[in-house]
Amino acid sequence: MADQEPKKDVVAPTNPRGIPYAPFVDKVEDYVTSRADVEKTLKKFQEMISKYQFMESNQQRRAAGLKDKMPDIQKTLDMVQFLKTRKPGSDPIEATFELNDTLYAKAHVPPTEEVYLWLGANVMLSYPIDEAEELLTGKLAGAKLNLANCEEDQEFLREQITTMEVATARVYNWDVTMKRKEKNQQEAIEDGEKGTPNG
Repeated sequence: MADQEPKKDVVAPTNPRGIPYAPFVDKVEDYVTSRADVEKTLKKFQEMISKYQFMESNQQRRAAGLKDKMPDIQKTLDMVQFLKTRKPGSDPIEATFELNDTLYAKAHVPPTEEVYLWLGANVMLSYPIDEAEELLTGKLAGAKLNLANCEEDQEFLREQITTMEVATARVYNWDVTMKRKEKNQQEAIEDGEKGTPNG
């Protein structure tokens, strides 16, 4: 009957983005019934720690990518908002823009109602200024939200890793305690046998 309980479809609690909580080991006996189960349990806990560490490194890379993109999005949004303030008939602006890492060109930019945005993968699209501003504002808000979620998940994962490390230590310490008890019991039996006279 007890063997069937773990096979039930129990949904483990997760954080808002689906990362499962690590089990908190209050009583080792809930996870380990005999010393034979210790190795299997420790291996399972170590696998969980590895999974959490993998997720944490992915979240760190994702956050770094978002931190790199956000200033570019903000700079592009600022430029679109600046171009939006320009009135038809005003003098063109002289601007220097980057063609390559070390190559720049000067341009005269007249007031405009249209901008071209790089969308990635060598794709550039033309947008009316209002749509471009709306698109960039949405992308910036989305990037900020994703960054906040990444940072929250990183903190959550660090907590889960710590919980699993504590659980591993508790199971290991329980095993050491059980070994000592068995050794003491064995020594007591051997001492008892030595003390009885052979008839």
